[in-house]
Amino acid sequence: MKTIIISLKVFLFFTILTGIIYPLFVTGVAQVVFPAKANGSLIEFDDRSIGSKFIGQQFDSTIFFTSRPSAISYNPLPSGGSNYGLTNAKLKNLVTERKIRFIAFNRLDSLTDVPSEMLFASASGLDPHISQKSALLQVDRVAKAHKFNTIQKQELIQSVKKLTEPPQFSFLGEERVNVLIMNLELYKMDQNFTNHK
Repeated sequence: MKTIIISLKVFLFFTILTGIIYPLFVTGVAQVVFPAKANGSLIEFDDRSIGSKFIGQQFDSTIFFTSRPSAISYNPLPSGGSNYGLTNAKLKNLVTERKIRFIAFNRLDSLTDVPSEMLFASASGLDPHISQKSALLQVDRVAKAHKFNTIQKQELIQSVKKLTEPPQFSFLGEERVNVLIMNLELYKMDQNFTNHK
């Protein structure tokens, strides 16, 4: 009986320590040291959250820069890829369809070298970035949809370059553009944005 009481006390102690005290401590430290990251790196606009810096969103309209394909339709709950192997016929068909769609949607030359991230979904299905090349390939289409003149189009190109993030730690990965942040910048550039359909 004595052993059972001691076991229950130890169990209760560690339940309170690891289930209540430790989580509250870590949460408190996070809120003080890096509150933005602790709260999901949310992007605020017009006094409301429009998304997270680290979770991709779907943009289908011609007035937006489009995101990388997602095997889970950008739903963060299942988070994952298709798990198709490189020899899988479904993956080959998907890649071919995505290439044709990207070229047609952006009115590019049929021989355009489409960057791989616009053809393959990421492992998480939530990648918020595309390469600078992918963003620049969309500039003509976006500028035309917004009826930008030559000067505004050049400003858009400069915005893409300005918002291009370097590789992580200067050597991991490649330069990339956050699609949500780029579209937010586009919104700010076009005073008549709300009139677009």
